Parts: sequence; C-alpha cells; structure tokens
Amino acid sequence: MKKEDINTLIKLRKDIHQHPDLSNDEAATAHRIKDFFEPLKPDKVIDKIGGNGLAFIYEGKGKGPTTMIRCELDGLPISEESTAKHKSIVEGKSHTCGHDGHMAIVAGVGMTLAENPISKGRVILLYQPAEETGEGAEKVIKDKRFPKIKPDFAFALHNLPGYPKNEIVLKKGAFAAASKGMVIHLKGKTSHAAHPENGNSPAIAMAKIIAGLQALPESMNGFSLITVINAVLGEIAFGTTPGEATIRATLRTYDDKTMEQLTRFAGELVAVIAKSHHLGIDISYTESFASTVNDDLAWEHVNQAAKKLNLKTKHIRNPFRWSEDFGQFSIDSPTMFFGLGSGKSQPQLHNSNFDFPDTIIATGVAIFGQIIHQINR
Repeated sequence: MKKEDINTLIKLRKDIHQHPDLSNDEAATAHRIKDFFEPLKPDKVIDKIGGNGLAFIYEGKGKGPTTMIRCELDGLPISEESTAKHKSIVEGKSHTCGHDGHMAIVAGVGMTLAENPISKGRVILLYQPAEETGEGAEKVIKDKRFPKIKPDFAFALHNLPGYPKNEIVLKKGAFAAASKGMVIHLKGKTSHAAHPENGNSPAIAMAKIIAGLQALPESMNGFSLITVINAVLGEIAFGTTPGEATIRATLRTYDDKTMEQLTRFAGELVAVIAKSHHLGIDISYTESFASTVNDDLAWEHVNQAAKKLNLKTKHIRNPFRWSEDFGQFSIDSPTMFFGLGSGKSQPQLHNSNFDFPDTIIATGVAIFGQIIHQINR
C-alpha cells in the first residue's frame, strides 16, 4: 500500500481507539466504519447484522467462491493507562485488545478491493459486534440475512503480543480454546448469627464446590481448566448466618466435545455437594465460546499467502487457552484464524496499557489481500 493509504488507516485506527464502544453498544463505531467505506463503493452493504454489525460486499463478474474476512467492533470495560494523544476519551472503556487495529486492517482490504476489483465470486468484509462477550458471531449467523452471504471460506486474524512484529502465527486444527462462564447459586436458609443451627448456611458446601471444581480437570482426558473467578457468600451483616451463595467459574477446553463432558461433570459435582447439604441450586451459563478450529484447505490458503509475501511464519503445536467467538463460524464453514505478531515487548492483550502497533497494519492488509487474490482473482 502507498504511504498515504497507510496514514489514512492509522488515522482511522486512532480515531476508533479514542472512542471505544462496548459489546452490543457499537453503533457509533459502526457509523464511523460505514462513513469510511462510503467512498470505497462496495456493491452491497448489510447494516445492523447481528446487532450493530456491518457487512460490505464486493462482487466479481464471474461465478466463484464467497470469501469472508472478519474483524471485531467492540472494545473492553477497562480504563486505559496511557500517555498517547489518541488515548481513550471514554471513562472506563478502551481498545486494549486491538480490535481498533483489526478494523483498520479490514478497512485497508476495502481500499484494496476498491482499487483492484475481484474477477470472480464475492468478498464479504464483516465487522462483527460483541466478540468480547461471545455473543456476536452467533447473532450474525442467526440473522435472517446471513444465509445470503454465508461464506465458502472465512478468515480472521488477531494480533499476538509476545511474537515478533509482522510474524504470521499458524496452526492446523484447534487454534483457540472453547470456554464458558458457569454461574452457581446455592439457596439455604438465613438465621441469627447467634443461632446458626436454626438456619442452613451454604458456606461449607461453597468451599467444597470451589475446591472440587478446580480439581475436576485432573480426572479429565486432554486439556481442561476450571478457574473460579468470583464467590459471594451472604451479606455483610454480622448478626446474620448466610442463606445464599453464588460461585462463578470459567471452564476451558481445547475442543467442544471435551467442553460438553467438563460441563456435565461440573454440574454433577455441584448437584451432589448441594444435595448432601440440603441446599437448593440453580446453574446457568454465560459467555460461551466454541473452539476455534482451522480447516486444512483454508489453512493452506493462509500459509501460501505468507510464503508469497515472504513473511516469517511460526507454526505452533498447542492451541491458545483464550477464546474467540470466530469459532461459531467454524461450525458451518471452512475457517482459518491466525495470529499476527504485535511485538515481543508489546503489553499483553487486555492489559490497561495495551495499544495496537500501527507498524503491523500493512502486513495485515497484505496477507488478507493475497488470500483474496488466490481465491477470487
């Protein structure tokens, strides 16, 4: 890309960075993106797909595959610690995961498509809402307009701190873990703290459940992890024996089948302990992410693109433990999710001082452009 084009994308990235929106509330960010794409003249635009999502469609004259390139619209509820001039101006919100940079990269792909139209098939540039909460991809897929743009291939990247800038990180099969939030509510009976025998405190059961959940993965085959992230017992009232408790935990596995087993075993463990203490229970789940699984042919397209561009590649053996809701697209379409190194000394994702490095934007645009060239030109 020309230097002035890169500067345009950096300006867009910094503008988005200053004005982050949280999951399911990305209307202002979507408006900025839509304004940017107006002069790029996509053949069609699908507005508010899956919520605040946007799909920009570029069509070739000949028949061919539909290729989807996806990025994320949402930021995080994290206060940014930065001295940069483009620091977030929205209190308690920030782009400390790099979605602003991902959006700029896909905007650059739009600039490339406007200058060099594809010859066959279609390219869908999807700006997906609510990735951070694991809701957005599923909402897009369930949107009644999605079947019209269902891709033959779907690609996405994520910047990866800890890897050299512009290095392409690849893996066949599972790339990122499945995860879900488990919420356990225990119901006992309050009493005066002077007479706990008149009530039924969930305190001991709560302690057993916390210990049991964290030990449960030891009995599983393959990778699994349960992290208790929050526990609340009763109220701050020194004259009252508690009658209720809530435990929140995150479950993680590398594949969806193991997640089903872990979920079942965790539920059974909680039920047994609660029953032995004569407690009522309610279990619910939130922020569920499917495992992000790479298709072999889609993987080959990215690997070949990296070679054509003479980019350094890193082939990893184990999936990442974090989750990505791009895995929802993996269920019904051949997908490929890969990493773009954002620097060995770059702060980690979700750190309060993370800021996407603009020096990797051109590489992101180039590799998506090359993938499209291989499939749609």
